[in-house]
Amino acid sequence: MSVIFIFIDGVGLGEADKSNPFYSNRYNSFEVLTDGFFNKKAESVISKDHLFKPIDANLGVEGLPQSGTGQTALFTGRNAAKEIGKHFGPFPHSGIKPFLKRESIFHGVKELEKKPYFMNAYPPIFFEHAKKRNRWSCTTLMTKSAEMKLNSTEDVLNESALTAEIVQNAWREKLNIDIPKITPTDAARRLLNVISDYDLVLYEYYLTDKAGHNQSLEDADRVLKPLDEFLQYIIKHKSSSDTLVITSDHGNLEDLSTKTHTRNKVPLFILGENSADFDKVKSLTDVKGKIIQSLKDDN
Repeated sequence: MSVIFIFIDGVGLGEADKSNPFYSNRYNSFEVLTDGFFNKKAESVISKDHLFKPIDANLGVEGLPQSGTGQTALFTGRNAAKEIGKHFGPFPHSGIKPFLKRESIFHGVKELEKKPYFMNAYPPIFFEHAKKRNRWSCTTLMTKSAEMKLNSTEDVLNESALTAEIVQNAWREKLNIDIPKITPTDAARRLLNVISDYDLVLYEYYLTDKAGHNQSLEDADRVLKPLDEFLQYIIKHKSSSDTLVITSDHGNLEDLSTKTHTRNKVPLFILGENSADFDKVKSLTDVKGKIIQSLKDDN
C-alpha cells in the first residue's frame, strides 16, 4: 500500500451562496468526494473505503489561521499555533521550524524504513531566491531537512515531478523555461506512475489560496478546473490498495466576499481500504499520525 497525499492550500467548507465558487460552479471531484455538494451543508461520509469529514483548522487559537502554522500542524502533528501563541504565515515562524526539521511526516515515513517523495518541482529562480534569503516554505523545509531532494526542471522533463499549477504553463509563459504543456489528466497519470516506487507521495497545490485572496470567481474557476480534472482521474484510476488523502490548511477560496483567510473547517477526504480508520481525526494535528499509523499497519 502507498499513500497519495494531496495538499490543497486555502480551501474550507463555505456557505451555500454566491460568494462560494463551489456553489456557483460544479466541480465533480469535490462532489464525488463529499457524496453531494461541497459546502457547510455536506454531511460526513464514513465507510470502509470512503471518508469525508470537516476538521478544525483553528487549533484553539484566536484570529485567522495562516499557512505557516497550519501546514506545520498538518505535516508534523504539532499544534504550531499554540506553541507560539498565534497563527503565523505564510512561511514558518522560527519557533516552529524545529518541528519541520525533525518531526515531519517525511521523517516519520523514513523512520519506518519506507520511502517518501515530494512530487512538486521548482524553477531555477526559486532556488536562487530561497538560498539567498534562506527562506523556505513548510513543504520545502521539511523536504530538505529529511535529506530528500527538491525537484527541478530536469525532473519535470523526466516526467517524475509536477509544477505547481499542474499543467506546466507558467514556467513556459512567464519564466521562458522549455517544458511541454500537459493536461491535468497527463499530470495525474504522471503522479500515479511514480506511486509504485514510494510509500508516500505528497503533492502541494497552492494556487487555490492565491485565487481566494484575489476574490475573483473567474480566477477561482481557472485554478479549480485543472485541479478538478486532475483529482477525477486519480480518484478513478488509483489502485484500490492505495490510500488517497486530501485536505487543506485553512479556509479562504470558499468565501470570495473577503480577501482574508476564514475560520471555516477544512475538508478531509480519504479513499482507500482503511478509510474508516481516519474517523477519529478531529483537526489538522491528527492527520500526520493517522497516515504514519496506516503505513505502519501495512508492514
